[in-house]
Amino acid sequence: QVQLTESGGGLVQAGGSTRLSCAASGHPLSSIVLAWFRQAPGTEREFVAGHSRRGNETRYADSVKGRFSLSRDNAKNMVVLEMNSLKPEDTAVYICAAGTVMRGLPQWYTSWGQGTQVTVSS
Repeated sequence: QVQLTESGGGLVQAGGSTRLSCAASGHPLSSIVLAWFRQAPGTEREFVAGHSRRGNETRYADSVKGRFSLSRDNAKNMVVLEMNSLKPEDTAVYICAAGTVMRGLPQWYTSWGQGTQVTVSS
């Protein structure tokens, strides 16, 4: 099973930027799909961004498209989510997920990180 460790996040101002990293162990990035989800209090987990196994396809939620950018660092076996032009509604726990196919629904992912809090102040 893939082990996922997130880093980054914290408190940022609206309009600011932050960066989240998800390091995977147990499998090379080429063999898994990594995606970011987020979950605000009282809400269901929602898809944010994800890469195909080989990084040739990237999908973003409409709410973050043009503001967030997902990249792969194969040498470090991690993905990085750069979050720009942050809005208060981006406030959530961001969770890295691994699976075998890239889908926008959390049910398709079998491994999850602990999550990291991103709080955007207005």
